Amino acid sequence: MVNTTEARPAEAMPSPKKGRRTPAEGGVWIFIFGDMCVFAVFFVLFQLVRISNPAQAALDQAALNKNFGAINTVLLLVSSLLVVLATRAVRSETQSRHAPTFISGAFICGAGFLAIKVVEYAEKVHRGITPYTSDFFMYYYVLTGLHAFHLLIGLVVLIGLHRLARKPAMSTNELSFFESGACFWHMVDLLWIVLFPLIFLVR
Repeated sequence: MVNTTEARPAEAMPSPKKGRRTPAEGGVWIFIFGDMCVFAVFFVLFQLVRISNPAQAALDQAALNKNFGAINTVLLLVSSLLVVLATRAVRSETQSRHAPTFISGAFICGAGFLAIKVVEYAEKVHRGITPYTSDFFMYYYVLTGLHAFHLLIGLVVLIGLHRLARKPAMSTNELSFFESGACFWHMVDLLWIVLFPLIFLVR
């Protein structure tokens, strides 16, 4: 007698559809949005200062070292690319071993950014350019200083991501944390992509 209750082969079982998932935790996106709104307010105030005295703003902008800004832009773009590659690697069973190397490269780029920023600040102070020099330089120091602080936090986050990337396997929560850290780093990069032309190039 044939057993009609015998389980069907696995391939015959209906497979559930996998829903598309937003990377990182929802709270991280709220934080990123709020942080960028704060920077947006500073961007508007900075532009109002430039509009109120365009001649002085042009003179102050001419005192900036655009080479430093350009090099730092390249460093952060490369670092974001490396974080993207690291995120793809941890999601892949065959490429996960490369993730720590990518994160290390991103960390080196970020540290290089901070080193150049320190040299840039030292150069300004040596020439007597401080936040009290003009409204333009007050916002220059505030905006770039806030960004550097975020980047410093980002470097700490990258250290955590590097430790996670070295694990043989990640849990769902760990992968979500990794993606959240990656999104924060991309936010830091995006902020500089706006800051560089706004401060160094736009007239």
